[in-house]
Amino acid sequence: MTVRFRDVVAVGASAGGVESLRALVAGLPPDFPAAVLVVLHLPRDSPSALPTILNRSGPLPAAAAVDGEPLRPGRVYVAPNDHHLLLLDGHLRLSHGPAENGHRPAIDPLFRSVARAAGNRGIGVVLSGSRDDGAAGLASVVARGGAAVVQDPADALYSSMPLAALALAPTGHVAPAAKLGGLLAEMTAMPLPTGPELPADVLLDQEVAMADLAGTTTDEIAPPAGFGCPACGGGLFQIDDGPMPRYRCRVGHAWSPESLLDEQALALEGALWMALRALEEKSELSRRMAASGTHRRAGTSARFNHIAADADAAGATIRRLIARLGSMPEHEADTARPGHDPDELPSDVR
Repeated sequence: MTVRFRDVVAVGASAGGVESLRALVAGLPPDFPAAVLVVLHLPRDSPSALPTILNRSGPLPAAAAVDGEPLRPGRVYVAPNDHHLLLLDGHLRLSHGPAENGHRPAIDPLFRSVARAAGNRGIGVVLSGSRDDGAAGLASVVARGGAAVVQDPADALYSSMPLAALALAPTGHVAPAAKLGGLLAEMTAMPLPTGPELPADVLLDQEVAMADLAGTTTDEIAPPAGFGCPACGGGLFQIDDGPMPRYRCRVGHAWSPESLLDEQALALEGALWMALRALEEKSELSRRMAASGTHRRAGTSARFNHIAADADAAGATIRRLIARLGSMPEHEADTARPGHDPDELPSDVR
């Protein structure tokens, strides 16, 4: 009987995650028997320096993932900017598929593809980051027999992602970043128990296909949620009704409740700025018409001045609303907009 081991490690990180990743790879042994796939949230238009950083931080060679490359143990593969990193049929796949939680690359697509391709041979690792990307994907890894590892929230610079991961995978192993490499070495050295193969998961198959830009649409697998997608304006469908429901639009953009709420706030602020601009233009045009000799008929100037005053008053109300919406309570300080986290890469290597 062939003895099986865990040999695929998928790692996700966001704000504050560079230092965590450095510590993780530094703790891996030179003969680490598994492949390591890494997603770090990045601005879509910024090339990643992370492969260079990780290559000099630990004993394993690290490089940007290449589309179609076969997976090899003892290597670190890093998702490039603006592409999801997936594992399909033993090969790496770089996809320009729909963003998840506002990110591309996103952590959940990688985790789901590893859950589907590796099953109980997979390990999902969630490190420091804001919001909750990676939590749903980690739950998929566990559901297919894989293992969950989470950076100790007290050790993470941003604890939101580790806390969200533990909420959906409460049996996950928890350790500070400096001890994660040793923990992973122990986990990959333990033989896997024998057991029956799990049946195919139709939802998992379809979500992985969406990330790879296949033709599947969300309305085939989920009921309407009654919300609009912040990315494309399409209707959202609710994937599940568990402790953390998720939402996808017809073309595949995916959102957790927290990410959706944050994006709705951004869209609302943008709409308010547009309304303010329109009111200020209306005020200015009305005052010009009031002062214009072309429109100097009885009572006309007074009417235009009245319109301008009303527009000014409405604009002042919107300014106060924008200021109020822009106030961020201290307990929300680590849930900044993804793709704009100041700690995604150190300033000297961006």
